[in-house]
Amino acid sequence: MLGWRISVFALSALPLAWVVSQAVLNKLGVDPVKELLDFLGHSALTLLLVTLCMTPLRLIHGWRGWQLVRRQLGLWSFTYACLHMLVFAGLMIEWNAVRLCVELERRPYVLIGSLALAGLLLLAITSNRYSMRRLGVRWKSLHRLVYPVLILVLLHYLWVVRSDIAFWLFYAFAGSALLLFRLPMLQKRVLFAFRG
Repeated sequence: MLGWRISVFALSALPLAWVVSQAVLNKLGVDPVKELLDFLGHSALTLLLVTLCMTPLRLIHGWRGWQLVRRQLGLWSFTYACLHMLVFAGLMIEWNAVRLCVELERRPYVLIGSLALAGLLLLAITSNRYSMRRLGVRWKSLHRLVYPVLILVLLHYLWVVRSDIAFWLFYAFAGSALLLFRLPMLQKRVLFAFRG
């Protein structure tokens, strides 16, 4: 499994390495801060969706490896979300509390994104084995919070791209499919279709 973990780490870090290289080479376009912000946000959402794919893949194929890399992918999603927030706070509003209040009033999606990040933070700090032992059966209930977090992230993204929702529709379709897979009846039918 070590090889898988290294591969997942390298693939998850690749977008970050690419965007840093583009920033260093000054190739992020006419509005580099917005490009960086958008890229990190897309990466966080993509990795969140990939993380949520791990359980369906395990149930369909029966290979435990999908579950073993889920935590790693989830932490990478959280990392990109944190970087997304840091670019917004540090480069867009320059750590200015007054500007933050104005942004929150003018753009409620900032608040929605902050709530989603708070949810991801809670999931990240309880993703370790110590928390699993400590929380017991409550751990699974807590980590179902990832689904409301996904809805918040999709709402945040929709609000940002109101005029061009093509990409959002792709993410929303993938997210909706993963949410629907949680329904027991639909899950049974999907598993039956794949397993014959």
